[in-house]
Amino acid sequence: MVEVRYGSGGDAEGPTFGGLDSLRDHIGDCQRCSLALTRTTLVFGVGDPHARLMFVGEAPGRNEDLKGEPFVGAAGKLLDGLLEGIGLARSEVYIANVLKCRPPGNRDPLTEEIETCTPFLTEQIRLIAPSVIGTLGNFATRYVLGTDLPISAVRGRLFRIGGQRVVPVFHPAAALYDRTKHNVLVDDFKRLRSVLDSAAVSDADSGGAADTDFGGDQPSLF
Repeated sequence: MVEVRYGSGGDAEGPTFGGLDSLRDHIGDCQRCSLALTRTTLVFGVGDPHARLMFVGEAPGRNEDLKGEPFVGAAGKLLDGLLEGIGLARSEVYIANVLKCRPPGNRDPLTEEIETCTPFLTEQIRLIAPSVIGTLGNFATRYVLGTDLPISAVRGRLFRIGGQRVVPVFHPAAALYDRTKHNVLVDDFKRLRSVLDSAAVSDADSGGAADTDFGGDQPSLF
């Protein structure tokens, strides 16, 4: 089970919730950090609330900020194509971000923003309880794995943290700016499919018991 940890500026001793709708209601018109002053729309997350595969990205961009849904721009179209390539539709997965509000000018998230916002992501993970988490890009990967390593050093590898299998992959936007990363992303999504299929067999054989081991001494979120 994922432990809910509320960071500085968040809800101390925060509650757990019975579902995503109650969590969304609790977040409300969030004013917990300065991003509330510049965002257009809070981007909570979208997808199957019981998804076996969950993606965690960095933060909303301009298009997401306007629509209130993650990955709706060019990167979102590429993500949809990558999912289709492994036999999945967007409606079958869940997509959320480290931050739920767009940083001005798409700048990198600040430490205090991450500390304030990620307790809600942690609770989303607890509620959805995915078998596999795909972390998209540097910030999502560093947060979930608790590492300072760049995405290039860990992409495509399988980690096990707190009952979920985690596979870091490049952010789809990376392939928009560097076409050489497209084939790497395709390979990483095939890896995700393989891990997802193996998880289904493993969980069935173990009666639903989740893996809890994590190789190495890196600190973990969960």
